[in-house]
Amino acid sequence: EVEMGLPIPRESMRLVGDAEDPRLIAPKSGTDHTEPMIAWARKRVEELAVAGLHGFVFKKDSPSSGLFRVTVYNEHGMAQRNGTGMFPREVMNRFPLLPLEEEGRLNDMPLRENFIERVFAYYRWTRMLDEEPTPGGLVKFHTAHKLTLMAHSPKHYTEMGRLVADAGKRDWDELTAEYGAMLMEGLSVMGTRGKHVNVLQHLMGYLKKHLSSEDKQELLSLTEDYRQGLVPPIVPLTLLKHHLNRHPVPDWVDQQVYLHPYPKELMLRNHE
Repeated sequence: EVEMGLPIPRESMRLVGDAEDPRLIAPKSGTDHTEPMIAWARKRVEELAVAGLHGFVFKKDSPSSGLFRVTVYNEHGMAQRNGTGMFPREVMNRFPLLPLEEEGRLNDMPLRENFIERVFAYYRWTRMLDEEPTPGGLVKFHTAHKLTLMAHSPKHYTEMGRLVADAGKRDWDELTAEYGAMLMEGLSVMGTRGKHVNVLQHLMGYLKKHLSSEDKQELLSLTEDYRQGLVPPIVPLTLLKHHLNRHPVPDWVDQQVYLHPYPKELMLRNHE
């Protein structure tokens, strides 16, 4: 709002009209800030286009920059929390795949982890398009994200596999645009304990010939503890990675992003 040219302090504003195409109005004076805000926002997103963004966090409840459930007043003055702020709307139009979140929601640990996971996935996706924009590069990317996608949406993983099979047969830009959209959509599906347990068990399958019965039982017991919510996911996963590092497994297993989706210092898997 200040970058747009408004003073500090300034009159409050709110969204008015259709939630899909609202006006930005200062109710006390009746001033309509819609066009100036849209003009500034469109200029700003073009400046951001060269910044190499991999995610964006917006201000909660703001009519100019709120992402979710922003209050919109209809023609009768009735309020509904079904809008999106003016600036996020332009960001979404300009960067449809960019991971977006709202500050308040980041206090929710599952939402925080999901957002950070999408940020790093988007980074890897854009890097692949810049550094290895070939069918082979796409195959490697898809293979490395197999278990990650299975933990979010097996349906998306399967459909994306069909796209990968068409690499080299279809227009590259068209195919990667479709794949990228499905990637970010699939990762937006929240993972569940059940899906994560399936992934952990899938990984355990590559160790069944190498582990003693005691080691297998320990892994299964910790995985069941996680399923019941008694321990965070880092507990069975750390032990699983320990055994994967000690025994020969297929190369594609070692390459799984699921095992290292973001820097361990973030400690996101240390929480439920």
